[in-house]
Parts: sequence; C-alpha cells; structure tokens
Amino acid sequence: MSAWLCRPANAQWLLVLGHGAGAGMSHPFMEKLADELGGVGVATLRYQFPYMEQRRRVPDAPIVLTATVIAAARAAAEAGPGLPLLAGGKSMGGRMTSQAAAQHPLDGVRGLVFFGFPLHPPKQPGTKRAEHLAKVTVPMLFLQGTRDELAELKLLRPVCAKLGPRATLHVIETADHSFHVLKKSGRSDADVLRELAETTVSWAEEIEGIK
Repeated sequence: MSAWLCRPANAQWLLVLGHGAGAGMSHPFMEKLADELGGVGVATLRYQFPYMEQRRRVPDAPIVLTATVIAAARAAAEAGPGLPLLAGGKSMGGRMTSQAAAQHPLDGVRGLVFFGFPLHPPKQPGTKRAEHLAKVTVPMLFLQGTRDELAELKLLRPVCAKLGPRATLHVIETADHSFHVLKKSGRSDADVLRELAETTVSWAEEIEGIK
C-alpha cells in the first residue's frame, strides 16, 4: 500500500490517518487536514486501503481493511520512533481503525481520533456500527458536525456516554459529514479544519496528563 508521512520539525505526536470510503489519501480534505495537524505539532502517516490503491470503487472486506490499519500502525511506529502514536481517520478510515483496535490493541497507539464517525448509513439511523467500541481500551475522540447525516447526534451522544471517560465528543455547529459549514455560521471550511487540528492536539495532551 502507498503511504505519505508528513512530519513537521516540531512534531510531538504521530497520527495514523485512514481515508474515507469514497476518496483516497490524496483527497483535498486529507491533505488540508494533514497540513493543519502539522501546524500544531501532529505528524501524520496517511495510507491507502488496497481497493483504493487498485482504483476499485467498492471497499475491501472488513478483514482486509482492518489488516491494513494494523500494518499502517506498525509502519508509523517504524517511521516515527519516539513519537507517541494516535490512530484514526475520516469516516470509514476511523471506523476500520476502531474495529481493528477492538479486535486487538494496536501496538503503541494511545488514542483513536474519528473525523466524522459513520454511525449509520444516510437516512438509516441506528447504532449497530458502534457496538464494537465497547471493546476498545484506549481513549477515543469523536469530532462530529451537527448536520452529519451519517451520525445523528441524538444517537451518538448516548453511545459516547455509555463509553464513559474513554470517549470525548466534540461537536462542530452546522458542519456536515465532510465538515462543510453553512455560511450563516460565519465560519469557513478552513476555520473548521483548524478547529479539528487544535482539538485533536488538546485532547492528545489531556490523555497524556499534560496540562
């Protein structure tokens, strides 16, 4: 699989970052997010799932996707020795990371970050996709928009509450699943990307006990 390491000189963390179902690691959102994270001291290792690498539209079977997450985490540990590891991703990339972590702890990974956790398909509300989260043993950060059609907050909030202190939910007003915000919010997509990055590093510091 292909991967891209972005490591700023001031890196304090390394985030293993998986892409969403419909776009690869070079999608503008992934690139801009990596840039923003780099600006706050978070290095990123973006990687490609096999189906995207082979230019197929249909995602691989879950067993292949989770195996890819595990391989990417190992590659990140080798690429950034000494940097604390985080893992997660956009939409499907985040969900496959949590499924991998639920099956077996990811070596060296201290927390999971979900940029739009896909709790359910559009217009099909449900929480079945969250059942495996109870088996994840590390802290989790959910970054979700109020207009996300793949995660109704009235369903996601109880899920996070049930997970207890392991789960942190950060809500972004008027943002959709792609983190686009309404004009009436007075904010730009760039503002939101900055918030995603800053929230991630603040949370990472908290889980390590750094004040």
